Amino acid sequence: MTNSESISIRSLNADERVAHLIKDAYKVLSSGLQARLKQHGVAYGHWTFLRILWKTDGLTQRQLSDLAGVKEPTTFSALQDMERLGYVMRQKMPENRKQVRVFLLPKGAALRATLVPAAEEMNTIALRGIPADHIAITKATLLSIIENMHARVE
Repeated sequence: MTNSESISIRSLNADERVAHLIKDAYKVLSSGLQARLKQHGVAYGHWTFLRILWKTDGLTQRQLSDLAGVKEPTTFSALQDMERLGYVMRQKMPENRKQVRVFLLPKGAALRATLVPAAEEMNTIALRGIPADHIAITKATLLSIIENMHARVE
């Protein structure tokens, strides 16, 4: 994109609501990440679940749904695919046979070494030329928006 196109995009959106700008930023970031994940044969829909499990393995399907912000049927379908691909295994717990926990398998854990740098590359591209103090303010602002909306919705 040339500088004049960049200015044009900026000027076209200067008066937009924050929600609209967040949506547009999400669209361009997610399409870039989706393309990078696809290069490694990983579905975009699996990314969130992998990220959560890399941090906290052995969650229940319900916990995973809640943390991913999706409905349980969506999680169930994604986990079926991820299990078939050898990324995770689901296991009923002996103390509560209704409770199913999700555990990363070596193949799913190994994806972290490839996919996290791809995601970090997207962040680097997105934040290029933006001063560190602006990034810190943006993060704080977005976290406040998330907290405000969770408090309002719940």
